[in-house]
Amino acid sequence: MPHIDLAGLGLYLAYFIVTGAPAVLLKVFFDIPFELIRKIYHFVITLSIFPLVTFFSTWQDAVLAVILFTLIAYPILARLEHAALYRRIAVERKGGEFKSSLLVVQMSMALLLFVFWGLLGEEWKYIAVVAVMAWGFGDAAAALVGKAVGRHRIRNPHIQGPKTYEGTFAMFFISGLAVFLTLLLYAHQPWYVSLAIALLVAPVCAAVELFTNGGMDTLTVPISTGLVVLFFLSLFRVLGA
Repeated sequence: MPHIDLAGLGLYLAYFIVTGAPAVLLKVFFDIPFELIRKIYHFVITLSIFPLVTFFSTWQDAVLAVILFTLIAYPILARLEHAALYRRIAVERKGGEFKSSLLVVQMSMALLLFVFWGLLGEEWKYIAVVAVMAWGFGDAAAALVGKAVGRHRIRNPHIQGPKTYEGTFAMFFISGLAVFLTLLLYAHQPWYVSLAIALLVAPVCAAVELFTNGGMDTLTVPISTGLVVLFFLSLFRVLGA
């Protein structure tokens, strides 16, 4: 039977209660605009990568926590999605979207932890954080800017939905900034390495988000970001940067 870090799991679940409950209460009592509360939930999920790499001493425990959280949250959401309260706090554009997105993003985090912590070793686990930050903040910026000021739609048969140049530029800029700051402040990489990698990775983030359909950018953006960051970090190491 696999070992379960109950203390870490408790802290991980407490994170969602402490950060998620205020967001729910804001929606219930103040009827926060749909897109704003949606992004608050989005940031709660995004920042949950920090408890995963902080509260657990092994990647197995961290991945197990992700799986257990999903096994707890998904049935609850499925059970409540027809209730009046759920409809009041929901942030779905279509039925079942929220729980499906939760499933995909948790799968993405588990995969990132497995690859960059489990396969490559603990010294590389910060790449999982970099990848999630790039996706989380970049995707939020793309959606908010695209809806608020997006006027020039990108027309391409391979692009699904009304995506704009303004939103894509926001994705490019904010995901790059997130990569730079996470590498610099969290991973303690030299500023010039952090900046160079951010400039190289940001176009990848924007392009992958732009051409990913079906809401799967929660998987494709962080995974592709993590792999590209790993490639350039390894390259800089070889070059002695």
